[in-house]
Amino acid sequence: MSTETTSTPSDPEDVKIITLARSALARTGAPQGACVRDTDGRTYAATSVALEHLTLSAVAVAVAMAVSSGAGGLEAVAVATDDEPDPYALDGDLDVVRDLGGEGVAVWAVDPRGVVRGRVLT
Repeated sequence: MSTETTSTPSDPEDVKIITLARSALARTGAPQGACVRDTDGRTYAATSVALEHLTLSAVAVAVAMAVSSGAGGLEAVAVATDDEPDPYALDGDLDVVRDLGGEGVAVWAVDPRGVVRGRVLT
């Protein structure tokens, strides 16, 4: 895993998944919003789930949505949250991303306003 700090993504498709992650977060008020882009370019936006008998991160929900839709891999992930201080706090989620996406998937961590905290490559 390599980590880099960057102020803005240069790929418009990365901007799109960041926007979708932020929108999911704002729409629901959940602690996390996430969006993944599969290798076919399809996007899946989700929020974290906190029920009495089920707790999932937003990344886990978005990856599960991609898998259940037949995605064969991932290209990029965005996570929007106030709770996570930086992309290093996403270790469990990085394992979930690697399960479907393998190595080299970009994971963007942003705050609710879209300010990039960093980018991790799985």
